Amino acid sequence: MHKLECSAMCAFGQNWNPSETVRLTARILAKQKAHPERTESEKLLAVKEFESHLDKLDNEKRELIQNDIAALHHFYSKHMEFPDNAALVVLFAQVNCNGFTIEDEELSHLGSAIFPDVALMNHSCCPNVIVTYKGTLAEVRAVKEIEPGEEVFTSYIDLLYPTEDRNDRLRDSYFFNCDCRECITKEKDKEKLEIRKLNDPPSAEAVWDMIKYARNVIEEFRRAKHYKSPTELLEICELSLDKMGAVFEDSNVYMLHMMYQAMGVCLYMQDWEGALRYGQKIIRPYSKHYPSYSLNVASMWLKLGRLYMVLENRTAGVKALKKAIAIMEVAHGKDHPYISEIKQELEDH
Repeated sequence: MHKLECSAMCAFGQNWNPSETVRLTARILAKQKAHPERTESEKLLAVKEFESHLDKLDNEKRELIQNDIAALHHFYSKHMEFPDNAALVVLFAQVNCNGFTIEDEELSHLGSAIFPDVALMNHSCCPNVIVTYKGTLAEVRAVKEIEPGEEVFTSYIDLLYPTEDRNDRLRDSYFFNCDCRECITKEKDKEKLEIRKLNDPPSAEAVWDMIKYARNVIEEFRRAKHYKSPTELLEICELSLDKMGAVFEDSNVYMLHMMYQAMGVCLYMQDWEGALRYGQKIIRPYSKHYPSYSLNVASMWLKLGRLYMVLENRTAGVKALKKAIAIMEVAHGKDHPYISEIKQELEDH
């Protein structure tokens, strides 16, 4: 597989910059050519059998796929042959719907992958399994009792947000609405959208306006990450937190989202105290809003534990790292290298 990219990388030098999706698709094409038979990861479902949802793609999505196809030709055409444009549109649509984002123990992005058999699982906002990664292997572990004959559900999205936001994301990326118990009852939405208890409570209209503002600022920040400096990004977070804080409680998920972004910027700037302050505000509401054994909660305990250790608060550090381990032993399995690393950190301190 490396030969596919090495020669192309050498040819383009510093101009080698295909997106992850393009690289993944090129590898799939190369693998299909070299091994036309089913691979180890296609025992139940072959890549060719993936759902593509072609009929549901809007013009914008089709244009993005055409951009990816152009990049594929640009970077790889000297080194491989391609099927026709229509077949490539289908393949990119399949990869977009069935790809997995690989993250490390702190949920930092590592890459993208395809695990055909794992992609068979449907989504639920109350999942009974978690998918974690060990090298190039995907592992699926139960986080609830699963009865014989009961369907196995994973989560395709971040479960922090209220029902409407989750379903917007599911419709946009996977073309369906979720009808799990959480989405039907919406029982966590009130807590997730907690409003400040004020003598003069805000009107329903003021609350709705603030929710719209929060969604816009989340999108604005996502774009700003590509071109603004860390100081400017931190300013966006602080200003939005000030504005939202007039209506929203600190445990409101939109406040938590911007605190999490601010924490990330502080970590990038090596402002450990700033990062810790945000992390301390985030952890309790996270534990309440996310399902049991959430990787998001585990990674937050891990970040906090490492920050406490750097700031020489060993007692708090040990406590936080042990909380991370307790979740990760269920989600990752007790023999996962991440857990050995964290236990080693505890010994070293």
